[in-house]
Amino acid sequence: MPNRVQPQSIRTVGELFANAAIQDVETPIYPPKRSLLSRVHLCQGDITEIEVDAIVNAANSTLQGGGGVDGAIHMAAGPALAKACRELYPGRHPCPAGDAKITPGFQLPSKYVIHAVGPRWSVYSDTQTMASQLASCYRISLQSAVDNKCESIAFPLISTGIYGYPIDEAAHVALKETRIFLEENNQLDHVVFVIFTGRDGDQKVYEKFIPYYFPHGPEDVTESVEPLSSAKGSVDE
Repeated sequence: MPNRVQPQSIRTVGELFANAAIQDVETPIYPPKRSLLSRVHLCQGDITEIEVDAIVNAANSTLQGGGGVDGAIHMAAGPALAKACRELYPGRHPCPAGDAKITPGFQLPSKYVIHAVGPRWSVYSDTQTMASQLASCYRISLQSAVDNKCESIAFPLISTGIYGYPIDEAAHVALKETRIFLEENNQLDHVVFVIFTGRDGDQKVYEKFIPYYFPHGPEDVTESVEPLSSAKGSVDE
């Protein structure tokens, strides 16, 4: 049986603050809300070993597997996963960028796989459109998890592998969409960001930007999800 990692064993944002792995910033983008710090986790490892209700696959438009995280998920899930994906998009009809579809997890520890098709980065494409498509991947994935009564979900950093999306910008999108969603939905107890093994730089990016979206702060602010106006555009990328 493959290794299985419980989300409760993965460090939360609150624990990262407590261990000084991350530190508060002077100008966070969102107000402090302590109750969120125990719901967001960060780790480096194999997403196929995380025993959550749903893992998100950084899929290509065919949903038929590929390299990196996508290939690892298909290999761990077994051939039934590719068959289920073919039933979602038969023939030559691709899944559009920004969309996400859910299938069973088959041989994975997770109940479901949510296949999110992120944008392929190009200097010739509109950056705002690509950011919107990437944000949609996170929103649809989170909503799909809730719609299927999931209480836990694990994400890779979508589109930052062979699709080439700049890691700093992708992390901002991931953290922003997660912050907004968790403010408005209480069903998800655990959202785990999983760094692909060996990509230490990705972990440092998350550690740098998490405090802007999930600050520790002196108090628990509950009245608004709106960004702090004084902090807009303050993050040094």
